[in-house]
Amino acid sequence: MREILSDLLAAYDRGEPCAMATVVRTWRSAPRPAGASMIVTAGGEAIGSVSGGCVEGALYDLGQEVLADGQPQFETYGVSDDDAFSVGLTCGGILDVFVERVDRDTWPELPGVIRSVEAEEPVAVATVVAAPEGGLLGRHVVVRATSVEGSLGTERLDGTVAADARGLLASGTTGFLRYGPEGERLGDGLEVFVASMAPPPRMYIFGAIDFSAALCRVGKVLGFRVTVCDAREVFATARRFPDADEVVVDWPHRWLASQPVDQRTVICVLTHDPKFDVPALEVALRTEAGYVGAMGSRRTHEDRLQRLKEAGMTDEEIARLRSPIGLDLGARTPEETAISIAAEIIQERWGGSGVHLTATSGPIHPGAPR
Repeated sequence: MREILSDLLAAYDRGEPCAMATVVRTWRSAPRPAGASMIVTAGGEAIGSVSGGCVEGALYDLGQEVLADGQPQFETYGVSDDDAFSVGLTCGGILDVFVERVDRDTWPELPGVIRSVEAEEPVAVATVVAAPEGGLLGRHVVVRATSVEGSLGTERLDGTVAADARGLLASGTTGFLRYGPEGERLGDGLEVFVASMAPPPRMYIFGAIDFSAALCRVGKVLGFRVTVCDAREVFATARRFPDADEVVVDWPHRWLASQPVDQRTVICVLTHDPKFDVPALEVALRTEAGYVGAMGSRRTHEDRLQRLKEAGMTDEEIARLRSPIGLDLGARTPEETAISIAAEIIQERWGGSGVHLTATSGPIHPGAPR
């Protein structure tokens, strides 16, 4: 949803309604994850994507219908459905898509949601996508750490959904939840989609070198908020790293010790100098960071391991280190090396094997049932 918010707000501010289609659930090798959105404007423009091109044509027509009559629609597209082939879903997945009209009457909370996203304040939007009583269909609540805006119908239901949404928000994930009419967690009949919009994950790059500049560009493509840090003022400049969100002049270990780090954080130590990288790794390997990698040759790696052990790092802590950094792609240039690092980050995040897909079988996307 995040990728279409600015266009959605522009139409909203002009007083123009839009139809918004959101993937709320997927099975098998669906081309886009839950939360992917597209909008159809009153002027006939389509913005965003929910399937990489597979079902956009059908959803464009459905969006026009929703714009005209204002009635939300829930549709399933998949290879088991003959209609799915006619709209182009040939990639083997199944999508549940919810289409709703968005305007000042149906979603008065939208500007506040976008302000929270722009301020990097965690916010979740819970939407009723299926209900035994049609009056609840399309209702929203906006959930933040300490507040709930809007209502799904009853105070008990709002409280239950808000509690579950905060759990999803804390992990940065979306979710499809089922409840009874009063919010009973073991109930059925009411289906709620929670779109979690946590701040972008952080990528901390240490070392103001050409490889770091290339990794900045790739990191931004992957959706990270990228910071480059180096103690050498002459090299750590915004001009040399125009793609970075932040360029910091400081000793890496000192700066990192004062920064927020969670399981989505990626730390890449590219300084290639023990006086910088060993102290930085001492700090990094004792955080919750989901990925810690360090650049260097095999000889540099062995020397680094010895220095880390001498500094008191345990074998368990050192085992978290990915060094030499990246997957073996045969990379030579800074850009190719950045791709190999990004590939390893993705592999670590989703548990991929790193081998050619042509040599594997079963679902392409992780977590999909066979």
